[in-house]
Amino acid sequence: MMRPAATDTPQVLLAHHLRKLKLPTFQREFDKLARGAAKEGLDHPRYLLRRAALELIDRARRIVERRIRAATFPAVKSLDTIDLAALPALNKPVVLALAHSNSSSHGKTSTRSATPEPEKAISP
Repeated sequence: MMRPAATDTPQVLLAHHLRKLKLPTFQREFDKLARGAAKEGLDHPRYLLRRAALELIDRARRIVERRIRAATFPAVKSLDTIDLAALPALNKPVVLALAHSNSSSHGKTSTRSATPEPEKAISP
């Protein structure tokens, strides 16, 4: 059984502790940040501050990714996939005209409504 060298022991223990504490960014970025801190002459609190900031940024990114996956947004549908005959009360020409006017406006929002508004009486 081969034992790690005395200089490797702190890194092995640190990797083990960071894994147990579930700090993957700390573990992944340890060597790079440690060398950078040594070159810059950073004290321990500033070094740990950088490490903690990276961990928080990484966690926030993973939370957003996880929430997007869990949201199960509905699939995008087009009018071609909708059976307009199944909705007899729906005025098919109006729906198609609205769809055409929205697609021809190149992403601009149309101000038309599907049902015409009743005319308002003007009082003298």
